[in-house]
Amino acid sequence: MSRLKCAARPDTMLRIPVENGMDFRLSDDHLMIQSAARDFAQAEIAPVAHDFDASGQFPSDNIRKAGELGFMGVEVPEEYGGSGLDTLSFVVMLEEIAVADAAHSTIVSVNNSLYCNGILQFGTEAQKQAFVRPIASGAAIGCYGLTEPQSGSDAGNMRTRAALSKDGSHYLVNGKKSWITSGPVADKMLLFATVDPAKGPKGVTAFLVDTRLPGYVRGKTEPKLGIRASATCEVEFADYRLPVENRLGREGQGFEIAMTVLDAGRIGIATQAVGIARAAYEASIAYVRERKAFGSAIGSFQMIQAKIADMKCRIDASRLLAMRAAWNKAEARKAGVRNTTEASVAKLFCSETAMYCAHQALQIHGGMGYSKEMPLERYFRDAKITEIYEGTSEIQRLVIARQETGLR
Repeated sequence: MSRLKCAARPDTMLRIPVENGMDFRLSDDHLMIQSAARDFAQAEIAPVAHDFDASGQFPSDNIRKAGELGFMGVEVPEEYGGSGLDTLSFVVMLEEIAVADAAHSTIVSVNNSLYCNGILQFGTEAQKQAFVRPIASGAAIGCYGLTEPQSGSDAGNMRTRAALSKDGSHYLVNGKKSWITSGPVADKMLLFATVDPAKGPKGVTAFLVDTRLPGYVRGKTEPKLGIRASATCEVEFADYRLPVENRLGREGQGFEIAMTVLDAGRIGIATQAVGIARAAYEASIAYVRERKAFGSAIGSFQMIQAKIADMKCRIDASRLLAMRAAWNKAEARKAGVRNTTEASVAKLFCSETAMYCAHQALQIHGGMGYSKEMPLERYFRDAKITEIYEGTSEIQRLVIARQETGLR
């Protein structure tokens, strides 16, 4: 937290009022990290977001600065190089990053929620020191290796194999992972591989990978539709020798770890979606006040007003769902249960809000919204991925319904 205390003025913009005896207001600590993240995002990220989107270049300098401010390991205890804050702090920070640029927020989210989170929950002390500390401080980048060419939503159907050596000292890993966010630049990976394909999900095991060692082969950077500055690639393991002490948890526990981590990751994507929606909304508010048609500001037209009202309602509801999931994550962990429903509800609703708001904002801007001279088309492209990665909207609906009915 010490790195964040230099951050600056409190800001009441996103305070939620007290109603019906329930206090939803952000604490001073939450307002502090929100303000720090907003200042950083608007000063350092927003001015260059267009250029990074156009080039697809990884924003190394900005990510290093984010690490120096404590944003790359918000929930990581200080003894492991992090800021030692809670999940709600992560949410209010990430929204501000996402408003400035979704690609930057993707990198920050993966580092925090998909990489550090699982190791903190399931790792040994030695693993936390070796694999969390450098990532949480921003000195290195982490990535998450679950998806394969043939297994996206069907995560239990993986073919990457980790074979234990006869002397039990190491695993030999072979296989291919796809759509690895930060894969081209990552120093460490939380990897999921099967030790026994015949066991299906029960054979999946988690491992901690040093990407600098022989046998870790990075493929070409993917030419994506959106979030283009968050480098993504395919990774191949070719006889990668992995020490047995780098196994995370026990053999066969990997699927449980992967799904638990995705619960946390979905809070990050929900928050990212809120940020994208808010960026589109704020651009629209400014535009409808200034743009004139038929002698009046277009914001005075009822059809435009309806769009603004619907966007506002969805964004506020989305933010509350993301915050609820963040709060419930800690409570669920204390009770020894997962945060699945709350995370999936937030991810589903927020991602569809991002697409809705980006669409409405582009429509409000008309031809100018379709031009690359304005950021609306970037918001539109960036919003789409929130409905796809870390569980598609279709998968979220299945997860929620199964949790509610108990039926599969």
